[in-house]
Amino acid sequence: MTAQANEGKALEVDIDGQRWQRIPIRTHVVVAGEDIIEVVTRYAAGVVQPGDVLFVTEKIVAITQGRSYPVGDIEARPLAHTLSKYVTKTSHGIGLGMPETMEMALREVGTPRILFAAAVAAVSKAIGRKGDFYRIAGPKARGIDGPTHNTIPPYNTQVVLVPENPDAVAAEIKTALGDIADVAIVDINDFGGNILGATLPKAGHARLARILSDNPLGQGHQSTPLGVIRPVD
Repeated sequence: MTAQANEGKALEVDIDGQRWQRIPIRTHVVVAGEDIIEVVTRYAAGVVQPGDVLFVTEKIVAITQGRSYPVGDIEARPLAHTLSKYVTKTSHGIGLGMPETMEMALREVGTPRILFAAAVAAVSKAIGRKGDFYRIAGPKARGIDGPTHNTIPPYNTQVVLVPENPDAVAAEIKTALGDIADVAIVDINDFGGNILGATLPKAGHARLARILSDNPLGQGHQSTPLGVIRPVD
């Protein structure tokens, strides 16, 4: 396989004097009920080399776990409608800025925590500080993906939650690949990202997030939910 970057993305990046390749791996459109271990190993086994890190988007893991929901099936309560109006919307994703995604955050995290996060965010925003809502609401709220027109169908009309047990999924994939490479389940977008689960020590998570901070897999129709990080000699 010839390493090739997605359109508009760089294949290589320099972090702290070390150069890294981020090689996208194309797959079919994965749907609920598929075996994530089988899917990942089918496409990655011929690409991964000893010393690599295979990174897998959280979305593909969550979808196989049945944690994606058509917007039309989500009945948002009045509180979700109200809170979603105060969420800042961007061109890169809806976040919790629609009633259906806010409703799923309320279900995942709990109403008291979301209300507390909203109250703190209202105060901190008034003094010019941003990000408190998601810091308090936590990763299960921060990682909810809402539908956008750039998303591959049918997920352009679905809400996708954070996957369950990402550390365990990463460990299973690593074993299935013969223990030749570490594996990370990542939540990366055009604003940066987080490592949700990995076989790497936690001390290495921050550097891994920096290597992927420009979102080499992209946000749209690339159909590359997997990638390999490889050091360049």
